[in-house]
Amino acid sequence: MVPDNSSEPRRQERRQQPRKKVGVKIEVHLEGNAAPIRTKVADLTLRGCFVEMMFTLDIGTKLTIELWVNDVKVSTEGIVVTRLRNLGNGIQFTKLAAEDRARLKQFLTAAPAGTGTSMS
Repeated sequence: MVPDNSSEPRRQERRQQPRKKVGVKIEVHLEGNAAPIRTKVADLTLRGCFVEMMFTLDIGTKLTIELWVNDVKVSTEGIVVTRLRNLGNGIQFTKLAAEDRARLKQFLTAAPAGTGTSMS
């Protein structure tokens, strides 16, 4: 007999865009910290990303973000929306310029899943 797990809460999918698994390099700048956090993106959408981090940030933390797609820097602001301890943070983009959004959209459309770009 298979146990009935229907009473367990299921995580509701909140993403409005499909995510792509990519290894894009990212710099996260925290207000008041001179040194950025350099890491990589595990998955990416037009609205946000999941960033791999051993020491995670609190939900609600506001950030300035720079990521490299096709060796071009894309800058945005963001806010931490999820936290998985010792794994990483989900970040929602809050201020993405039209030009950077177009670059990101082109990258996501062209990039096969599971690939990444390098940071020069």
